[in-house]
Amino acid sequence: MPEPVDHAAQGSPSNGQPVETAQVQRLTDAVTRLRRALRSSIRTDYPWEALPMAQVELLQTLAAAGPLRVGELAAHQRLAPNTVSGLVGRLLESGFVDRQNDPGDRRTARIGLTDAGHRQLGDWQRAHERRLATALAALAPEDSAAVLNALTGLENLAAALGEDSAPAH
Repeated sequence: MPEPVDHAAQGSPSNGQPVETAQVQRLTDAVTRLRRALRSSIRTDYPWEALPMAQVELLQTLAAAGPLRVGELAAHQRLAPNTVSGLVGRLLESGFVDRQNDPGDRRTARIGLTDAGHRQLGDWQRAHERRLATALAALAPEDSAAVLNALTGLENLAAALGEDSAPAH
């Protein structure tokens, strides 16, 4: 029988149902393998896609939030400001972001997406959507349905883990 999670150490689920350690381990493994498979497959199927995930996530944040200061970007990404500065530098060189005047503080700049950044992010999104659609179509119908039916729960899990987006309903 799988070992229950120690809720005193890890927190009790809001629905009061025990979560088994084996289930949590399986979810962790599945998420890790899915991220790795997505990264690998996108570069195999679309070799032009060489944008590192950290840069993609930064572009996604800028697309959702609009121009931000480096410190604000770092807070959104939960990264050190010097790490974000390095990522911004590479995105500036690629032409995907630019520095914009901060109307509230002329000593600082905000980082915003350029048209090229919007196009690159859109291309990346569409490539991933095509790849996932192909993979879902290759699954048995009941497996594809199970994945799609789990979306709300996965969105809520991301929100519970602290992602900025609100839980889905």
